[in-house]
Amino acid sequence: MVLEKINHIGIAVRSLDEAIPFYRNSLGMSLEGIEEVAEQKVRVAFFQIGESKIELLEPTGDDSPIAGFLVKNGPGIHHIAYEVEDIEAAIEKLVQDGARMIDAVPRNGAHGARIAFIHPKSSNGVLTELCRSGHRIRV
Repeated sequence: MVLEKINHIGIAVRSLDEAIPFYRNSLGMSLEGIEEVAEQKVRVAFFQIGESKIELLEPTGDDSPIAGFLVKNGPGIHHIAYEVEDIEAAIEKLVQDGARMIDAVPRNGAHGARIAFIHPKSSNGVLTELCRSGHRIRV
């Protein structure tokens, strides 16, 4: 498995409307898009920073995994996502090496990406996402 780059850092927020101005106005990041990912029960906003992105995650309902994270931890870093060339091969290698996967099969993520999460118990307490990028969206 070859990690190509840090694709994005996911940050859980209670409200995109409240969080976006800090990243766009105060930090001067370029807002690349906002999208709802119904399968994950979140709305996401992506900001470009160099070759990587910051992904703000807002829950769309109380049963969203992000809602649960916010109740337990409050706003903050939720996960780190690494870009991989072949997500299926990456999952297979991790499983062979004994890693515990949340997603044994890739699922759909924001912007047409295919994603899979590694359980934090296998990655030193850090929720880790593997992703294979899809298309880009526009604001």
